[in-house]
Amino acid sequence: MRALLSVYDKTGIVDLARRLHDLEVELVSSGGTAAAISDGGVPVVDVADFTGYPAMLGHRVVTLHPLVHGGILADRDDPGHQADMEKHGVAPIDLVVANLYPFGSDPSVDLIDIGGPAMVRAAAKNHAHVGVVVDPDDYEEVLEEIAGSSSLSNELRRRLARKAFAHTAAYDSQIVSWLDEDAVEEEPLPETVHLSAVRSEVLRYGENPHQSGARYSFGASCWDDAIQHGGKAMSFLNVYDADAAWRLVWSLGDDPAAVVIKHANPCGAAVAGDVATAYVRAHECDSTSAFGGIVAVNREVPVAMATALAPVFTEVVIAPGYEPAALEVLLEKKNLRVLTANRPELDAFDVRTINGGLLVQSADTVSLDRSKWHVATDRSPTDQEWRDLEFAWRVAARVTSNTIVLVKDGQAVGIGAGQQNRRDAGRIAAEKADGRAKGGACASDAFFPFRDGLDAAAEAGATAVIQPGGSIRDDEVIAAANEAGMAMVFTGERHFKH
Repeated sequence: MRALLSVYDKTGIVDLARRLHDLEVELVSSGGTAAAISDGGVPVVDVADFTGYPAMLGHRVVTLHPLVHGGILADRDDPGHQADMEKHGVAPIDLVVANLYPFGSDPSVDLIDIGGPAMVRAAAKNHAHVGVVVDPDDYEEVLEEIAGSSSLSNELRRRLARKAFAHTAAYDSQIVSWLDEDAVEEEPLPETVHLSAVRSEVLRYGENPHQSGARYSFGASCWDDAIQHGGKAMSFLNVYDADAAWRLVWSLGDDPAAVVIKHANPCGAAVAGDVATAYVRAHECDSTSAFGGIVAVNREVPVAMATALAPVFTEVVIAPGYEPAALEVLLEKKNLRVLTANRPELDAFDVRTINGGLLVQSADTVSLDRSKWHVATDRSPTDQEWRDLEFAWRVAARVTSNTIVLVKDGQAVGIGAGQQNRRDAGRIAAEKADGRAKGGACASDAFFPFRDGLDAAAEAGATAVIQPGGSIRDDEVIAAANEAGMAMVFTGERHFKH
């Protein structure tokens, strides 16, 4: 049996080589892999001696040789292949151990691997006869099968081949994404989309208990590094809602902030001088809907917040950290999932599935550039109204459309989400506010098509309104605001969310 070893990630490679040698497997290798094996005291044949050609072109050409690829690709059951091997002196290669340059770590032309993917794909194609290993986690299983039967089973070779093709597909996807970066300004959405995701977590179940669920990762993600300190395993909706909460809370500015999410929509959001107060104010927005919700904060959780949260039935709490005593309090709730996570990054694209394809759009970013906004009414907002308008605008952009958000002193007091008409969204927001919006701000994610929406905000007690503008009845809405003595700001930018 003969094995070709050529890896960038050298984790466990010397031990693998030593144990293969002990199993009387002939070892062929090149470059740094050969040096590591040789330095480990394990006999190895250099690829240059195997092929009769040295590495050339600055190591760009090492294994790209007929004696290498002929040995890997030969069909051992094909008499024609056998004749060619004998004629050209091609020795069979039964096992290929290879992994690729870490292109995603520092993208550049020099990290575009050529020989590695060629060997991996060749071995995977010929998996009926050749084993291919791209993951050090598979070394032990491969060694056990060789030790037991001097070969690899058909089942294992096929499974390893699938993993190998997934490895090269992900690698090519990274390169395409890198090449797309230079073209973003010319064409924001690429001509093709190449998604390669790795299953990172098997979830408790899907959207419903009879559905299977898993979390897949495109690469670096706050979820890949998240730590679950206690509680049941996460379900599909736990992750989905927690992600919505985590992204929203970090979009609310630099002040201590807290949000409560239910079914991917906030039922509470607030900022305050400290995160414990922010949580209490967020919970107060709609304490009924907060039952069984998801809580996210953008500061370390102190004991005061943990004590306030503990009596409330909560599915998940997610934060950048916890005071030790606060964590003790929360972990006493056996079913509460307590998560620590890093700040989320903004995704470049929003991707959703449709039947037989995808919908792709650029990410929705919320601008607070007042130079692009327009005060449409006779009266401009006061300083406090400006603060509440900005906060309400941030929240509204992350609520399912149609939405109306009522805010007072940095606290959402009424949120109407996901309604088929804006009037109902405003009615629900006002009912939830129950008089607490007096002197506060109202945000609408899209323009008011009729003045009745503005009248409803005034009746709820709001004195300032923020909306995109752009309705054919803007003049009527502006007149209604002036009649009520309200300040109204047009942003010129809509934030629908479906």
